[in-house]
Amino acid sequence: MELLHKPLSIGALKLSNRLVMPPMATAKSEDDGKVSQDIIDYYDEKSKGGHIGLVIIEHSYISKEGKASSNQLSIADDSVIENLKNLSDVIHRNGSKAIMQINHAGSATSAEITGSSPVGPSTVPHPRNPNVIPRELSKDEIKDIISSFANAAERVKKAGFDGVEIHSAHGYLLSQFFSPISNKRSDEYGGNVLSRIKIHLQIINAVKKAVGEDFTVFLRLGASDYMEGGITIEDSLIATGEFEKAGVSALDISGGFCGYIKPDAKEQGYFWPLTKAIKEHVSIPVILTGGITDAESAEQLLAGGKADLIGVGRSILKDSGWAAHAMGI
Repeated sequence: MELLHKPLSIGALKLSNRLVMPPMATAKSEDDGKVSQDIIDYYDEKSKGGHIGLVIIEHSYISKEGKASSNQLSIADDSVIENLKNLSDVIHRNGSKAIMQINHAGSATSAEITGSSPVGPSTVPHPRNPNVIPRELSKDEIKDIISSFANAAERVKKAGFDGVEIHSAHGYLLSQFFSPISNKRSDEYGGNVLSRIKIHLQIINAVKKAVGEDFTVFLRLGASDYMEGGITIEDSLIATGEFEKAGVSALDISGGFCGYIKPDAKEQGYFWPLTKAIKEHVSIPVILTGGITDAESAEQLLAGGKADLIGVGRSILKDSGWAAHAMGI
């Protein structure tokens, strides 16, 4: 496992190896979104021994209106910082680095969860929420969301994490702006690819101003919807080039409206055609996840130039000793 063991520096972030635990929602937070003892115990168990180079904490909502589900982690106000420090401390003591993913659900939620009507770039129902027509966001509301992302990122830094990941995948709000399926706007936030990622670029800029140049910023991108009329790899090559120019340090690639599963996928690392194309287009590291279950496959994907880092989710979820075995411990 020579390549899997190889260290990697991403900006100021120095990883001991190429293994990543990707963000996976646990639904274990307190009712108010604060870190619970169950969450601390969970991440403690997964990161024991420091065999995972990077742990990406599950998506956390930047505002109540952006909450996706019950018992989701919150990064929406300063009251969550103290408990989050306990979480970052545990992972660091175990020898792994940790970043936190921040998110707004957009139309991928319900009034029962948020207490208000779901919003989106346009009045287009979410494919997973077809009976709910979201309210189209105004430009002032978009500015508020940009500020909420920046404020959330600042809290991530105050809580002692090594970086922050902006979530634009799996059909959540930023994925909705990127996808022609859900973005039918006629203003500067809709139309061609550069217009559909304007909100992303504004968020990246605001986040970097809030956390400073030395704090590492990742972006998770749903690089294809695998649906007619949706995001294509050609769109994503344009977008990722712009994200790199804006100062994103690494790209974490997954699906758009299809979620974290590629339709009819059977091979390990099934998003590799996306990551390989993007890796050849940008100079920043690219993370590949998707159905990877053994270390040999992870090594082969790295050796084949498919990605720079390998995310292993469900296998680590099922077996907390997976990383130790993979690293030959």
